[in-house]
Amino acid sequence: MWKRIPRELFWFGVGGAIGFVVDAGIVQLLVSKADANPYIARLFSFLCAATSTWLFNRRYTFPHRGGHTVFGEWTRYMTAVSFGFALNYATYALVVFYSSFVHAWPSIAVAAGSLPGSLVNFTGARQWAFPLQRDGLVQGPRVRSKNAA
Repeated sequence: MWKRIPRELFWFGVGGAIGFVVDAGIVQLLVSKADANPYIARLFSFLCAATSTWLFNRRYTFPHRGGHTVFGEWTRYMTAVSFGFALNYATYALVVFYSSFVHAWPSIAVAAGSLPGSLVNFTGARQWAFPLQRDGLVQGPRVRSKNAA
């Protein structure tokens, strides 16, 4: 069990980098091109980024874990990463509020907010969204049974 954690942390970091690109790219596009409010735009960009990291993490970071339907897993993942997002968003909002430069370039604030929530997100994703199956039964796309050869 402990042997997998370094590998999982590495792939979680790769997924996080992908999520950062999605998050920062969407929020910057919405603020720069659509003149969106940076606080509202960030909520939409988070939803897109969290969905992209869920897709990555279910395939690469935690392929041996799971046990929920696809929608159930996504819902649990979004709930788990929402706690990290609360820390992330608080940092983001403070940086945007206190810097007129960052208000125009909110992708910088996305970067500042990324670190505080990462550990919370990894723990929540690993322990709750992608739980280790102890009985050998997994639902959804990773169907396995105890008697399968």
